[in-house]
Amino acid sequence: MDVYLISGDGVRECAVAELPDLLAARHGIVWVDIPQWSPEAADVLSQTFGLHPLAVHDCEVRNRLPKLHAYPSSLFLVLHAPERGAGGHVHHVELDRLIGPRYLVTVHGPVNPAVPLDVALRDTREVLERIRAGRLRPRTSFDISHAIVSTLTRRMEKFVEDLTADVWDLERRVTDGGYGNPEHFLDEMFRTRHGLLAVRTIAAQTAEIYRRLAGLPHAVPEESRHLVTDLIDQFDRIAGLAGEEKDYLQGVIEFYRTRTETKMTIAAERLAVIAVVTLPITALASVLGMNLIVNDRTTVVPLTVALAVMLAMSGSLLWWAKRQGWW
Repeated sequence: MDVYLISGDGVRECAVAELPDLLAARHGIVWVDIPQWSPEAADVLSQTFGLHPLAVHDCEVRNRLPKLHAYPSSLFLVLHAPERGAGGHVHHVELDRLIGPRYLVTVHGPVNPAVPLDVALRDTREVLERIRAGRLRPRTSFDISHAIVSTLTRRMEKFVEDLTADVWDLERRVTDGGYGNPEHFLDEMFRTRHGLLAVRTIAAQTAEIYRRLAGLPHAVPEESRHLVTDLIDQFDRIAGLAGEEKDYLQGVIEFYRTRTETKMTIAAERLAVIAVVTLPITALASVLGMNLIVNDRTTVVPLTVALAVMLAMSGSLLWWAKRQGWW
């Protein structure tokens, strides 16, 4: 657990034991960052910050949906960020925040063991480095929270951009006709579509949470309400970009599937013609074959007649298939 005091003098690292005095001093902004859950973290949230037991439980477990709980003097929010995993899987990296008048608590929720801890911490660490370097001078805890979420949305945009590069490559391969193994290629397209659908869902759900926050008049100070509006716009834009790109990829998939299904239909029709043409030959040969060609001698005239009948029947069927437009 890391404790920072952010003031006009910069960033000072503090001990956990100093938290009660820091909160009582009313000087600067206190930022508590909890990389991993622990009994100490539960005690600090419950005793020092007086967080509701249900919110403490939400910090301890994985939440599958974003959340917002408004308390008389603080806000508790849960949001997720997408992270690409193996085989097209999209990890939902959770970040919980407790925002008070002069303090901010960030809890990096439990994540899949396949996701490195550095991935969960990168947004908060980046904002902390900006504050230390003087590039960000927050006046309220909402300013820090907004900076963290804005950093997260930039990564979501990069996520969509990377998937868009995959979409362009897939579209080029479809139009060029060089997609190799159809089963593998179709699987690749659906995995890319799944990534776009995942990031669109995350962005749209988070935007709804911030819309609810904007509708709570006493939950956000007047000077910070424009930050909530800005985050709604950011998440709406990401959801729109991902949704439009998903629709474009769906068009590519339909183009590919239509072409493939058309080829299969034509092949099936030709195979059907072949089967129909050879059927009378097979039937006639099975009846007469052993009687016309034997080991001792061959009856030429009946054999010639049988072959002529076979050719006539096959020719008639080919002519009929041509009239039907089958080949």
